[in-house]
Amino acid sequence: MNILEIILVSISLAMDAFAVSLCKGMSFSNSKYNNGLVVGLYFGLFQAIMPIIGYMIGNRFHDLIISFDHWISFFLLAFIGIKMIKDAILNENNINNRIDYKTMLPLAIATSIDALVIGVTMSFLDVNIILSISFIGIITLILSFVGVLIGNKVGEHLGIKSQIFGGFILIVIGLKILFEHLKLI
Repeated sequence: MNILEIILVSISLAMDAFAVSLCKGMSFSNSKYNNGLVVGLYFGLFQAIMPIIGYMIGNRFHDLIISFDHWISFFLLAFIGIKMIKDAILNENNINNRIDYKTMLPLAIATSIDALVIGVTMSFLDVNIILSISFIGIITLILSFVGVLIGNKVGEHLGIKSQIFGGFILIVIGLKILFEHLKLI
């Protein structure tokens, strides 16, 4: 993966967290900067940790699946992308205005499951995992912080659009990986 692809994957992974952050931002009446930082730190940290776990899992089984890894990458990215789009359309984000660990920990884990799968995918590719997780974590932190601020200012309709866009990007990247391995591009 090149730097542009890492950035696009990072932005795509951050879309779930961004959408949740928009909704969280709409629920805050004060301390939006402090709340935005807390939300961003939760999401950014988990989005950076989960790919490492996935990468280690993928490396453990790499030799067993090297001949069809591009298919695995494609199906995982497509699955996550389709799920993100479906969840956005069905509006399955039920959010409250609390930012305590009992509220934020499950949200951070739920929005970073796709990052775990991306980590597995990255273990099959020529990718610098440290650079990748740094981009993923920092971009997620920034977009989540901004999401809280935007959510505090505007309506809920942006959350759905950002998730759909993120899902679409993941599907496109999955297709690109598949086509590259099949020598179609």
